[in-house]
Amino acid sequence: MEAGKRRGSAQLLEQARNVVIIPGYGMAVAQAQHKVRELYDALTKRGVTVKFAIHPVAGRMPGHMNVLLAEANIPYSALVEMDEINPEMPQTDVALVLGANDVVNPAARYNKGTPIYGMPIIDADKAKTVLAVKRSKNPGFAGIDNELYVGDNTWMLFEMPKLYSETSSNNLAAAGFTRCDLPSAVCRWLTADG
Repeated sequence: MEAGKRRGSAQLLEQARNVVIIPGYGMAVAQAQHKVRELYDALTKRGVTVKFAIHPVAGRMPGHMNVLLAEANIPYSALVEMDEINPEMPQTDVALVLGANDVVNPAARYNKGTPIYGMPIIDADKAKTVLAVKRSKNPGFAGIDNELYVGDNTWMLFEMPKLYSETSSNNLAAAGFTRCDLPSAVCRWLTADG
């Protein structure tokens, strides 16, 4: 990820009052649930309200995301079902999409020619800003492009988050940061190399 986009992403999270994290299969493949917990802890310590939007079929089985987040000791009170979170999305400062694909694809609302037409989705596209973190723009299980990724309010970050336990100020400088005011877990995530 280029340093400028990292810096901009860090600023978005730093300035957010509320963040909705939308986990998906990519988070499971990256085995990033414990690192997502670090991110959750860092943001909530700063006073940011963080919720996890749970789609019932995200991942490869119903409840997959619930199981992974429970394994990482995410408080159950932070998990919010799709029907409850969708009305809040227009007031959400940052929707952080971590490896989710079809369950956030706006085409499900109107494109009758897609296999996901009519499937309820998490309305990530309605957030003020979307940070979509994936390995690529490749389609999800349904095999169709995700319109969320080309939205005017979406920033694509092409890597799953890797939070390193040791990041020095030299590493931050090498990544193009002059300073990072975010807690160290967020800085490590945003400055990690692939």
